[in-house]
Amino acid sequence: MRVDIVTKEYPPAIYGGAGVHAAELVRSLRDVGTDVRVRAFGTPRNEDGTTGYVVPAELADANAAIQTLGVDLSMVTDMAGTDVMHSHTWYANFAGHVASLLHGVPHVVTAHSLEPMRPWKAEQLGGGYAVSSYIEKTAYEGAAAVIAVSAGMRADILRSYPTLDPDKVHVIYNGIDVEQWQPVHDDAVLEKFGIAADRPSVVFVGRITRQKGLPYLLRAVASLPANVQIVLCAGAPDTPEIMDEVRGLVDDLRATRDGVVWIEEMLPRRELSAILTSATTFVCPSIYEPLGIVNLEAMACGAAVVGTATGGIPEVVVDGVTGRLVPIEQVADGTGTPVDPEAYVADLARVLDEVLADEEQAAAYGAAGRKRATEDFSWEQIAAQTRALYESVAAASR
Repeated sequence: MRVDIVTKEYPPAIYGGAGVHAAELVRSLRDVGTDVRVRAFGTPRNEDGTTGYVVPAELADANAAIQTLGVDLSMVTDMAGTDVMHSHTWYANFAGHVASLLHGVPHVVTAHSLEPMRPWKAEQLGGGYAVSSYIEKTAYEGAAAVIAVSAGMRADILRSYPTLDPDKVHVIYNGIDVEQWQPVHDDAVLEKFGIAADRPSVVFVGRITRQKGLPYLLRAVASLPANVQIVLCAGAPDTPEIMDEVRGLVDDLRATRDGVVWIEEMLPRRELSAILTSATTFVCPSIYEPLGIVNLEAMACGAAVVGTATGGIPEVVVDGVTGRLVPIEQVADGTGTPVDPEAYVADLARVLDEVLADEEQAAAYGAAGRKRATEDFSWEQIAAQTRALYESVAAASR
């Protein structure tokens, strides 16, 4: 069986969970002998079976969404001869959808996020958000199968696209490679970034985007004990406006307390693992999170996890076992915005304070998280489930 996987992100150009998912899925499928051809955005790759596609020169000055469609169209002819095409995120959905129509083979979509659930992207894309929303809707409705990375995401898909047949929406979780992500004890790494090994710490890892909830976290940690360090591995802002907001909140924190560490560059895995391993608790304050690979990464490194009780997070973080969940009541407009932002900030601060106050219990959460990541989220299991779905849709199309 030949499968063409289409993705915007692929090594070495990865900035989010969808790219991690695509790379690990490809590796695991190839490990069991599947013929996988990767179609990725960007410059040529030095990897057999993988091709990079750049923005056509004629679209150099076009809206970013139109540039995306140009890249997608340049991939379509090359997908002739495949048995299944599998696209990841709206950036790649158009390529998969058009190639499916042209070549008469099934298209599988993995939903890592949903455009209707991220209306703030209009800040980033302008009119391109209407284009991305149209592409996603069209691709989902035309797909042979849609993979949701959590049951929470499946519910969001069916709510966002009510004409979809529920039987073609399948839950297959994201995974984690626990050999690559594991506890790393290295005080030299901590010293390099100004993190004190003998002080409790709260660690955040994520892009600076509305859905990740970083401004709520920065307001919550202002009330934590003065000896607690705040370590932010945060970059790649969606817009200048949210970057300015975050920078202002960080400046406010630094004016009242020390131990506020902000690392804006993307770190090598070993360094990030060392920071996660050192954490008293990792925190995921997302207001929209289909699953959250970053939570699995933290768990695999032995960190307790405090996460918002939204989306797929409760399917990863077992409250009172691998960490704690923070309650949230959200506006029903797709944004995930808390109905009462101050109440959410207060609850986030309270739960963090409770975890930080009992380091022995936090360590127990971390050990349980490592065990859960190892036993329930292996890429071998996920690749087997995905390949079985490929075989099912390919057989149905014959």
